[in-house]
Amino acid sequence: MQIQFKIEYYTQWGEELHVALCCADGVMTDYKLTTTDGRIWSGRAELPDGAADVEYRYYVTRDGVEIRREVGCMPHTPCAAQDWWREPMRAAGVAIPVFSLKSEGSQGVGDFGDLSKMIDWAASVGMKAVQVLPVNDTTAAHVWTDSYPYNLMSVNALHPQYIDLRQMTPLPTKREMADYERERRRLNRLPQVDYEAVEALKQGYLHSLYKVEGERTLRSAPYRRYAKENSEWLITYAVFSFLRDAYGTPDYTQWPEHGTYTDADVARVAKAHAAEVGFYCYVQYHLHRQLRAAGRHARRRGIVLKGDIPIGVSRRCVETWQHPHYFNLDCQTGAPPDFFSQDGQNWGFPTYNWSVMEKDGYSWWTRRMSRMSQYFSAYRIDHILGFFRIWEIPHPHRTGLCGHFAPAMPLSREEIEGRGVTFCREMYLQDLNNPSLYHPRISAKSEEAYKQMTDEERRRFDALYEDFFYHRHNQFWYDVAMHRLPPVVHAIQMIACGEDLGMVPECVGWVMRQLGILSLEIQSMPKEMGLEFGILSHNPQLSVCTISSHDTASMRGWWEEDAERTQRYYNHVLGMAGAAPAKMPADVCRRVLADHLACPSALCILTLQDWLAIDPRLRLDDPSKERINIPANPRHYWRYRMHLTLEQLMHANEFNNNVKQLIETTRP
Repeated sequence: MQIQFKIEYYTQWGEELHVALCCADGVMTDYKLTTTDGRIWSGRAELPDGAADVEYRYYVTRDGVEIRREVGCMPHTPCAAQDWWREPMRAAGVAIPVFSLKSEGSQGVGDFGDLSKMIDWAASVGMKAVQVLPVNDTTAAHVWTDSYPYNLMSVNALHPQYIDLRQMTPLPTKREMADYERERRRLNRLPQVDYEAVEALKQGYLHSLYKVEGERTLRSAPYRRYAKENSEWLITYAVFSFLRDAYGTPDYTQWPEHGTYTDADVARVAKAHAAEVGFYCYVQYHLHRQLRAAGRHARRRGIVLKGDIPIGVSRRCVETWQHPHYFNLDCQTGAPPDFFSQDGQNWGFPTYNWSVMEKDGYSWWTRRMSRMSQYFSAYRIDHILGFFRIWEIPHPHRTGLCGHFAPAMPLSREEIEGRGVTFCREMYLQDLNNPSLYHPRISAKSEEAYKQMTDEERRRFDALYEDFFYHRHNQFWYDVAMHRLPPVVHAIQMIACGEDLGMVPECVGWVMRQLGILSLEIQSMPKEMGLEFGILSHNPQLSVCTISSHDTASMRGWWEEDAERTQRYYNHVLGMAGAAPAKMPADVCRRVLADHLACPSALCILTLQDWLAIDPRLRLDDPSKERINIPANPRHYWRYRMHLTLEQLMHANEFNNNVKQLIETTRP
């Protein structure tokens, strides 16, 4: 008898998945499964006719040695119809930005050395995932506004603020080291990141060290190998950074020269200013080594290190300078009105010229993903809806209310009137490519013309509006995404997770399920129509569930935002009687965490703030101080830090035992 095995399971680099079959006669047979994407494994087994009471046991090996059998045992009698096995990973994890990490030796901001310590803590309490925000370079002016981690200056370069100076050579004199240590201690005592002071400290240290060992490092064999492997972007990034600092702006359209990129021009600048340009290469080399070491450490500890892929780049950055043909610089990306902003959002990023990207097989994206895979085992696709359609705002409009989806199928006036809707110009945006076609304004229902309609006219317009934004484009956007996403997702063997919040058309689910991309599920932002709160038991297995994120208040902060909504959650979701407490008690926090951990989602990744909420001795008194970002504020200062050190967290034995017990009882 032949049976087929298929299992959905996520492995790390160099690991293999096996199935061992034990029949009633005690004979054990081992079968190695195969995979093309590190996600779906399959294989076939031959069993004697009439075999019964066969035990299936999946296990993982590395270099031929069994390292875990997390998938467990499944006694079952095989039959011809029962050949399809799915046992997703069920893991708990913690989410925290790298800049928010804090150890006793930190330099006022979290770094890649601290990341390894966080990985150790996560492993010690039974977690299997650590999620961070983007770690790319966002340096534009060396001031606090550069703290926004999604405003990329480069999709390849890492941010110099994350370098762990403890892993670098000491400064050449005792006086320099004493001055550095004094400032380091001062910055590390601060409750929040002082971005500019940290920048000055680390840049000063690196420049001093570069004068001593820079030339020797750039001549070394390991550096030359790194430079060769990253030749496509490294020198260009370094030249851009040199010119940015020399001219005092990343806006290359304002530079007195070199504003238009050419390979020859970059080579001339690199040669003429070899020492200055070499500094940026030197820093990137050490950042690469440190993050790669953290990634390898995570794999050794059985931790999935999950990175973040921002959907956009800064309008004036090395990417748009070097590859302007990949971008529409006369447009801006943003989001329509949503949970975070009633007026929508304008991120200011240029939109992608997808037709150009398609011509070379989306190589810009695949190269980017390949480099990320050097460090991470999973990744979050920021605003995955951007691969289906983006909220496009013509430059220089400021508000997100002036945008529309692109690509889209706008309406003709005849089509609008054919739906029994009177055409009112102020309720539509004219299509930029075809002025005879129109997009309903996202804010149309707040226009005066809408208010003056009769009930029947409003009913007809509402039907047109609903159809346009949620149904009309489903097949169209499905086809668009199935051109763009597969080359990106299949470029590397990392677990793909999509941030699919906002106005989510039905086709997004089709694509994500087909490609095996995990969705994001937040109970307070339900995707099921008509629900105020999501039903956790309805979460799909291929999903990441969380309670809060870097864009929202923490769990305790949310509890205090809207007393009436909290009361409904307390009574109807938690099933508790009486009035909801004004402050969220630790036992209620624990109950909410347990409910989320017990849901079907493959990954349950909660912010550190929400984990700490279960212990009144460790959590902050004021939950408003736990917030990382306010999306409605485009100039928000990203500076949240842990209020206790990683060393203190490691020694919080009672709390750690509680976390470990929670995970063991809900995610066995």
